[in-house]
Amino acid sequence: MADIPSLYDLSLKELTDWVIQEGEPSYRARQIFHNLYRRGVADPSQMVQLPADLRNRLSRSFPRAAVLETEVRQSKDGTRKWLFRLSDKQLLETVLIPSGSRNTVCVSTQVGCAYSCAFCASGLLGFRRSLLPGEIVQQVVMANRALGGNRVTNVVFMGMGEPLANYQNLLKAVRILNDKKGLGLGARRITISTVGLIPMVERLARENLQVELSVSLLAPNDELRGNLMPVNRTYPLRPLIAACRGYTKGTKRIVTFEYILIDRINDRLEQAKELADLLRGLKCKVNLIPFHPIPGTPWRRPSSSRMLAFERFLKKSKIPCTLRRSRGLEVEGACGQLRLKVEEREGSVAPIGCGEG
Repeated sequence: MADIPSLYDLSLKELTDWVIQEGEPSYRARQIFHNLYRRGVADPSQMVQLPADLRNRLSRSFPRAAVLETEVRQSKDGTRKWLFRLSDKQLLETVLIPSGSRNTVCVSTQVGCAYSCAFCASGLLGFRRSLLPGEIVQQVVMANRALGGNRVTNVVFMGMGEPLANYQNLLKAVRILNDKKGLGLGARRITISTVGLIPMVERLARENLQVELSVSLLAPNDELRGNLMPVNRTYPLRPLIAACRGYTKGTKRIVTFEYILIDRINDRLEQAKELADLLRGLKCKVNLIPFHPIPGTPWRRPSSSRMLAFERFLKKSKIPCTLRRSRGLEVEGACGQLRLKVEEREGSVAPIGCGEG
């Protein structure tokens, strides 16, 4: 992987420092930032407001494109899924989900994942590496460009990888996206998802960022969650819920729990009762998500009646919840599916790394 950063790796302050070091006035950095994030121009040679000499120096100093589009698919419901190839030939996925005036982009933070959750295709090929800030940011920029006259309104870090295992690069990307001179995405329109890395949740609560926190729960007790999500053996449910309570207290934000419903595994009414007891008194909401089928796995989506019964029980128990509608089924919309299919087709080698990144 190249050590030379792309322009998308730089905050406005870092870009300003570089411009001044090059003997240029500081406002040139704002012009470059405007090109990158407002005009969607990634190639310095096309930044026509800049002097030709500065454009040439930018091209020489930052030659690496962060991501290149390899494949794009669009669902009947408008969901669009990209497969991007990185400078080291690794593949990542990004999904754009339009819904009325809301355009949400689901962003990856790692190539693959080390956490081996049973419901997720991202970890089936193992963990490769964490993404650089610019590789994270450019996914949003390219989705923004694809929208034409519209703009990305929300970003969810729910794609490939565990966001909080790539903490520093994630936070830098969030601050770049949040910068008013860039895309200007409000922090409350940015959601960071996690499998439940308790130390990182506690650290995030101290960052003074008003981002939304989403926790993949999947089960209401340690035995089942430990079988479906191995991370639970290190970070069990009770300490995780305590960390979430600390997050809500420190940030004044609610926590969203993502609960993927799998037929006959975690969708029984007694499990809904366990879940309600676990979350009682916590400022939160629950997103109930029908399982997205993954070829080669034994899991199935529950019937509508079972899912609706689960939802009704939580609501009667005063737990705010929503049963989500599946999107992008025919474009391998669940994270990791398209990458898995393409790597199998290309005969890619086994994973080259492991760990948290």
